[in-house]
Amino acid sequence: MKKISVVAAVIQHNDLYLCVRRGPAKYDYIANKWEFPGGKVEPEETKEDAIKREIQEELKMEIMISTFLMTVSHVYPDFHLTMDTFLCNTFSKDLTLTEHQDFLWLPKDKLSHLDWAAADKPIVSKLESL
Repeated sequence: MKKISVVAAVIQHNDLYLCVRRGPAKYDYIANKWEFPGGKVEPEETKEDAIKREIQEELKMEIMISTFLMTVSHVYPDFHLTMDTFLCNTFSKDLTLTEHQDFLWLPKDKLSHLDWAAADKPIVSKLESL
């Protein structure tokens, strides 16, 4: 089974968290699902550099990494995903979507109301417990 390793940013502004919605995808089980933004780490790049680059590419946002949050390991039908997740902050909620179809800023008690990608659900649970 294919193994994919990625990083994700849980971006916080005041008491709100950024949620982004995928568009149509190769696999139906992740298409149109909500997720925390991020992507793959390039060779010779740290995870922290990768998350900053990915957020700049996908959302045209500047973020500050606060702390490592958790690693999620999830087996989808077609691949095994390992996702290192970082809690981040931003000075502004302004963003430009370049890859996602929608976004919301939500308080943590509303996060579980969205239809999340399976690998992101443990992150939502962790945030709700903080």
